[in-house]
Amino acid sequence: MFTIPGLNCRNPFTWGTTPRELTRPVSHVVKTPRMGIPDRLAERMSMAEQHEWLTAQRPSRRTLFRAGAFGAGTLLAGPSLLSSAASATASAPPAGPTLVTTNATANGASVAPFARHLAFGADPRRQIRIGWQVPVPVDKPFIRIGTHPSDLSGRIPAEVRPLHSVVAGAAGPVDQYYLHVAVDGLRPDTTYYYGVGHQGYEPATASGAISTVHTAPRRGRWDAEPFTFTAFGDQGVSAHALANDGVVARQNPVFHLLLGDIAYADPSGQGKPVSSTGANGTDIYDPSVWDSYLGQIEAVASRVPWMVATGNHDMEALYSPDGYGGQIARWNFPGNGPRTCPSVYSFIYGNVGVISLDANDVSNEIPANRGYSNGSQTAWLKSRLEFLRRQPDVDFVVVFFHHCAYSTTNAHASEGGVRAEWVPLFDTYRVDLVLNGHNHIYERTDPLRGGRPGKAVPIGGTVHPDTDGTTYLAVGGGGRSLYNFPAADSYAGNVNDVAPITSYSWTGVGVKTPEVVAWSRVRYTGYSFVAVDVRPARPGRPATLTVRAIAESGTELDRVTLVRTAGLCTVGSRGVSGTRADFDAA
Repeated sequence: MFTIPGLNCRNPFTWGTTPRELTRPVSHVVKTPRMGIPDRLAERMSMAEQHEWLTAQRPSRRTLFRAGAFGAGTLLAGPSLLSSAASATASAPPAGPTLVTTNATANGASVAPFARHLAFGADPRRQIRIGWQVPVPVDKPFIRIGTHPSDLSGRIPAEVRPLHSVVAGAAGPVDQYYLHVAVDGLRPDTTYYYGVGHQGYEPATASGAISTVHTAPRRGRWDAEPFTFTAFGDQGVSAHALANDGVVARQNPVFHLLLGDIAYADPSGQGKPVSSTGANGTDIYDPSVWDSYLGQIEAVASRVPWMVATGNHDMEALYSPDGYGGQIARWNFPGNGPRTCPSVYSFIYGNVGVISLDANDVSNEIPANRGYSNGSQTAWLKSRLEFLRRQPDVDFVVVFFHHCAYSTTNAHASEGGVRAEWVPLFDTYRVDLVLNGHNHIYERTDPLRGGRPGKAVPIGGTVHPDTDGTTYLAVGGGGRSLYNFPAADSYAGNVNDVAPITSYSWTGVGVKTPEVVAWSRVRYTGYSFVAVDVRPARPGRPATLTVRAIAESGTELDRVTLVRTAGLCTVGSRGVSGTRADFDAA
């Protein structure tokens, strides 16, 4: 724990290394070439189990990187190291991030940090996480932070998470150096100025190196100011992705939700073993895409917390556990979800409770990680929804993840695994809004309960979630190539009421079941995102959450307003009320 006036700062790095037992049913396995794994074994292995087998069959590349920031002879915090070759054969070591062997560091004056990105901790009122990147090792990386740009006297050492990636058939290995600082003990509703640096590079003297971040307001402020947050999925690196970022910035959001499929360093998205060519059924993988992606989002993400969920293209089989080792190196997750699910977490901002889930765990369509949490994610979700519905100051609950519960595109349509595992919980706990990516379009459902629409809600309409149902949005037009619908587009200025629509759902592993639906209300084939305007209210008064779908051009495509009575929290039909003790424990 590091302490400076008014701040408590720490550098946590948790790492789930426990391998799963080889006990999952054959129905959870997708048959793909396994890069040398005998077919008899490969048929019963998940993605993580393939990785563990391969790692155990070759010499480990894991070594130690000594950083000047911690003094000579001090090892960087990171994944635990196996103590003997015997233990390596019994339980394969995690493959990422890998600590890089070198004592050499660059001349700091010649190295500029890049790719700054923010995130909230579990408590956005008091916790900010700051990440960035350097192209080569540097001495004594740090941040400076304070409440005025002329007084950045607080200097906090950074944690280094180096990532060493070797892709079969590539010209050479790729080394990436991710730096992170966790800052706690901040004041709510306060603007902080920060800069990142290292020995030889001072942010206070570098042009454009100082940025800002604003903490969440105090809870229980019924007279709190309105705020906006934004969301999209399936971004990648492209001119469209950059344009969407620019329109997002103009909304002045307090945070941004990224609904999975982040950079597309793995453009195949099947969770298969990786290569540089995609030969023999492997996934193509290029870790350097992450450098471009994090550089692309820096202009917005350096001042707006960028809260991410993982999609199927974010299962990078080069890294364990479960293909998420690279994500753990690059991002700061709040860390209050199940231990084995890094991108599963929750936070409260104002009167909105937000939950991030990992739908790879329940996917029938792409089952490489299906069941990897052994049920812990769904159990945690139930507990967290019940907790949020007990909070007297939480009016709205928003859940975001990648695979769509409800969509009609020809590409992916609806994920039956989500419907089976999570939709009943969304119904029970009256979730207000569910945001998904995966389908590269914009689509809004009428409010649903039990899979059936409560009422038709046109553009500009109003939803009362407690009685009407949950509204589901597919917001996957973040920047990648677009999909299409089996029915005509229908959006503001181009309304085409087409019902019913013939679509399908993934009802089992690899099983597409046709369905005829009447809940698809708005459809738009184009690059887009959503801005969500939240207006709190005093207890007993109507609080509103207004969703605006916005095209890459800035044109509004859709608008719908969700209304709840502020300060009235119930759980389903049981009437569980929030208490002061619940509030204080949040």
